[in-house]
Amino acid sequence: MMSQSKEARPPMILRRRTNNHLPDEIVLEILARLPVKSVLRFRCVCKSWYSYITHPNFISTHLNHNHHHHHHDYVIHRPKSKSVSYHPPSRSNLQVCTLAFDRTFETISEFRIPFTFQSGYPRLVGSCNGILCFTDCVTSKSKDVYLWNPSIRKFKRLPDTCLTQLRTLVLGFGYDSQSNDYKVVRISQTRVKDVLAREVEVYSLSSDSWKRVGLGISWTPSAFSFSFNGILAFPFVSGHLHWMIEMTEEGGGQERRFTSMILSFDVNSEKFKELPLPDDEGSFIVTKCVTSFKGKLALIKFGFGVQPHSMLCSIWVMKEYGVLDSWNKLCVLPVDAFIDFTGFTNYGILLIQNMPRLVSTNCELERKYKSVLIDPETLHENEISIQVNYHLDVATYMESLALLDGANVVFH
Repeated sequence: MMSQSKEARPPMILRRRTNNHLPDEIVLEILARLPVKSVLRFRCVCKSWYSYITHPNFISTHLNHNHHHHHHDYVIHRPKSKSVSYHPPSRSNLQVCTLAFDRTFETISEFRIPFTFQSGYPRLVGSCNGILCFTDCVTSKSKDVYLWNPSIRKFKRLPDTCLTQLRTLVLGFGYDSQSNDYKVVRISQTRVKDVLAREVEVYSLSSDSWKRVGLGISWTPSAFSFSFNGILAFPFVSGHLHWMIEMTEEGGGQERRFTSMILSFDVNSEKFKELPLPDDEGSFIVTKCVTSFKGKLALIKFGFGVQPHSMLCSIWVMKEYGVLDSWNKLCVLPVDAFIDFTGFTNYGILLIQNMPRLVSTNCELERKYKSVLIDPETLHENEISIQVNYHLDVATYMESLALLDGANVVFH
């Protein structure tokens, strides 16, 4: 995936060998297996070590080793920017990301977001190879986008887009494995003579610039409104970014029909396509969203249950990417009518937060959340104690050296 190129090999670390020195290849193997903090310290050994460690090939090799030999057992969680909770988070809380173990959500450490937005409410776009992507929650007023690697304490503000008059609808963040590049996708729109015009831009970290790309697919002509379902962060799966689009179409007469589609973007080829939805003649669906489950594309459907005020959550997994017949219903979970579906960890554990309930504490009634980890394959539940009283954004995370060699990167 991220192999070293033969054309641009970094300089060798050791120029002279004695009987006390290990071969260069062994030293480089050792460095590639070390934690990020140790590698950063070894930059101070000598100029040749610094040159090698900051070289893009070594950064890719180190990341590739982490992918294959280490568990992705970290998860970042933070308050959602726009919360409907009874106790909305303060701006100071919104500036903090919590690093926790994947299986237990036991807190390891906290990172304070080192940049601010016009609205004061940062929104997590996604996480990829240790880089977190943030934008302003009020995206129609601010087009600021930041890439941040907390493990090396570096961040980068993306250059301004040329489409200043368009309202941003949605963004996505992914990794181009063919060119070892990170890309941000922005879909925007404007209204021209009562007609909605949509534009797509792609930012490349390697070129540090935006460019326009064609959508390449036609929207349903009868659709007069549509929205991107952003219950969860838009997933990056099998080299593609995904968005759930829900449309309202005009039928014959005054009839209206509600349809959905999964919009997929190939980060390598920069092409869009529509992915099929599974056929499901179940209960009435209230809403649905796309996410990832153990590295595969997953679809979550929320519908009414048989009992009054009850809901069912059905989880579908696409076993073979892009193949309609490979959609498989993993399970159906009974859930409360009002929950916050937070998402899956890398181990496939589902985190759900129920709406706050009245709890007696020191003779006083307080509203508190109940957070539950659910294994959708065994249906085993485990209540956890996340010390927050509002909704969360969750993203999988791993330490990496990404952004270490980037231009216009700020250390904090």
